[in-house]
Amino acid sequence: MKHLQTRRGWLRKLTAGMAGLIIAENAIGKTPLPLMAQPFNDVKALMAPGDPIKITKLEIIPVHTLRTIFVKMHTDVGIIGLGEGTVEGRIGTTVAAIQELEKYLIGKDPRRVAHHWQAIYRHAFYRGGVVLTSALSAVDIAMWDIKGKALGVPVYDLLGGLTRDRIRLYGQCGDAEGAKKVLAEGYQSMKISVTYSRGRLSRIVENPDFVQGIVENIAAIRAVIGPKIDMGIELHGDHSPQTSMIIIKALEEFQPWFYEEPIQFQNLPLMAEMAKKTYIPFATGERMVTKWQFRELLALGAASILQPDVTHCGGITELKAISTIAEAHYAAMLPHAKEGIVGAVASLHVVASIPNLMGHEWPSLQAAPKDGVERSPFGKSYIKKPLVMGKDGHIEIAGNIDKPGLGIELDDNLIDNERGVEEWEFPEMWDSFDGSVIDH
Repeated sequence: MKHLQTRRGWLRKLTAGMAGLIIAENAIGKTPLPLMAQPFNDVKALMAPGDPIKITKLEIIPVHTLRTIFVKMHTDVGIIGLGEGTVEGRIGTTVAAIQELEKYLIGKDPRRVAHHWQAIYRHAFYRGGVVLTSALSAVDIAMWDIKGKALGVPVYDLLGGLTRDRIRLYGQCGDAEGAKKVLAEGYQSMKISVTYSRGRLSRIVENPDFVQGIVENIAAIRAVIGPKIDMGIELHGDHSPQTSMIIIKALEEFQPWFYEEPIQFQNLPLMAEMAKKTYIPFATGERMVTKWQFRELLALGAASILQPDVTHCGGITELKAISTIAEAHYAAMLPHAKEGIVGAVASLHVVASIPNLMGHEWPSLQAAPKDGVERSPFGKSYIKKPLVMGKDGHIEIAGNIDKPGLGIELDDNLIDNERGVEEWEFPEMWDSFDGSVIDH
């Protein structure tokens, strides 16, 4: 690698010039540009902070078993950054969007993450929806990984340092038997889906039998887990506002942790009105992107628990910004992380550095085939050293994500393990009474 330096030479560079400043070359104007010193570990760093580095190519790896895309960002000094971005069920479209970003990125210094985020997002005449921001997420995460590796420090140190030693995860299930499995896996909190009742999806306004089916299911789960386990209710935007509100009131006696996606996010004023009619907090945001969409949600009071996904919302840069806006509104963070381990780890780095964390979702492997390859939500068959969940359903920072950058490496057999796996598609949902389309 070109980054091989003597330790003495690095220290000379670190102490040269103004105290606390280093001189870097402006990639645009080729003029000296003073940069505030970053956290730096001269033992683990792969290059000196002032040495040049350029992006040379993007390697895009569709990972259909996770409904996602991994990215390897290569540089001319041999440092490779890992990223992830996805639009589930639209992998080909998102791959094309990531490829379009390569022309801008080639030859750029990956350490100027904020600058490149702004250029990619704002130089497009049309402000980006989920396809652009998912592609942007992939390269943003990869640049943060490169920067951490170059400086020899974890990404969370670049985001202000740790605010906690461990991160709470929650499990997911749909019935009492599933709840038993979640507890056996070590989780101390969980989320329950109430999309179906009596074997069917809901209608615009539901009858007492349908609602009673949901109540009976939740009652059975609460009987299994007891009063000390937190239990969120996943409405998933699958119900009309009318039916959703009936369900919300019917389940209040079980004191849910939160109600997730009571309706689709397109009507935030209506969601805000619904939020005022229950003392249980609303959670939403997995389909929302950028700080601007979340600003509107918070200003209206539509939810007090935010669920952005780092692989959709705009990457590490944007997840950190959303967390800061949420803190100013006394809102908690409960990030979405349904797909891959790279994005999940990137999200952990962000929430490890913020004060307003409530908990964290974890990948479910819902698209993984039963093909003889042993996989796990914590990264087996995806990264060389899978993460380990510790006591009471938490991920300890130490030993899991405390190495430079994201702190993970892709499994050498990843591409072979993915070969032949077809892209996952969202199942079609129809009204059982008249065959009309029902929301996902």
